[in-house]
Amino acid sequence: MSLAPFDFTLRTRLVSGPGSLSQIGELARQLDFRRTLLVADTGLLKAGHSGRATALLEASGIAVTPFHDFDENPDTSMVEQGRLVAAAGQVDSIIGLGGGSSLDCAKAINFVHCCGGAMRDYRGHNKATHPLLPMIGIPCTTGTGSEAQTYALISDSETHVKMACGDDKAAFRIALLDPELAISQPATVRATAGYDAISHAVETFVTTKRNATSDAFSRQAWRMLSPAFPKLINHPEDIDSVAQMQLGAWFAGCAIEASMLGATHATANPLTARYGTTHGSAIAIMLPHVVQWNGLRQYHELSPNLPAMLSDLAAMAGLPGSLEEANIPLHDLSQLAEAAAQQWTGRFNPRPFDAAGALELYQCAY
Repeated sequence: MSLAPFDFTLRTRLVSGPGSLSQIGELARQLDFRRTLLVADTGLLKAGHSGRATALLEASGIAVTPFHDFDENPDTSMVEQGRLVAAAGQVDSIIGLGGGSSLDCAKAINFVHCCGGAMRDYRGHNKATHPLLPMIGIPCTTGTGSEAQTYALISDSETHVKMACGDDKAAFRIALLDPELAISQPATVRATAGYDAISHAVETFVTTKRNATSDAFSRQAWRMLSPAFPKLINHPEDIDSVAQMQLGAWFAGCAIEASMLGATHATANPLTARYGTTHGSAIAIMLPHVVQWNGLRQYHELSPNLPAMLSDLAAMAGLPGSLEEANIPLHDLSQLAEAAAQQWTGRFNPRPFDAAGALELYQCAY
């Protein structure tokens, strides 16, 4: 591989290991947290992880303001509610606890709380006008890698279009990976988040923005995720598989930060926006077809027949294998293709991607 120019900074300290949540109070004190907003989804509340984190923080003298009023696809109205809660609590810091929705919501609240305006103002990169509050990210699933990224994916509450809002200042100061927190993730989350992480390793490996740093992250992510995923699906309480998936997702997230994504995410996002298809399920439908469509020999470094392997992994996890299986109407493919062509990630795909290409991919996936 010829060495392309690049600029990459690893901005986040990583703390990893079983039981590492017990360090949250000390880690927060090291960052001078005094009044923190704890952004955690309702599943984490029910599982008791939110309550435990709160107790550990309060035992360290840190006041906690909780925010749980958002769902798996946080939108602009939910972010605004979080901003109001953050303002009322006069917080000086933010902790995201949960899946990608919690971590993205935490980042998004930070944008509007510190810089004002609406979430739409931060679509793109480096739009933050003021310093953001220090943050800690604690993933409780084995997938998104959001804790390693400076982007938040937030849906517009009116159009349902997903907006990528990123800024160098939006990096988590610390990412804490405790596999014990992910043991309780629901089976559907285990499958969809895990497959999403695999897609990150595959897509970042071939983008037009790929470089020596992202290549190292992508390869390591694939080496960890591809064997760990089937083990985790079949043995969900195997702590070693959980830990391997968590760390693999972290490496894949670092790869995204250095390399971006491609046509798989560009074609998956409109399925979520228009039909509410779970992101990981949409990814599982599209990824094998995008790999086949791109037709790169480079994929052979991951697997001699990567499309077949990716299809098998999706089927093993019980994820849908076609758009028809996901109840996507055939007559909507042209409109979906137009929407996919507008997705930011499509511009980094190794094969030039437009509405015609998106339509071809949707037809193949049907």
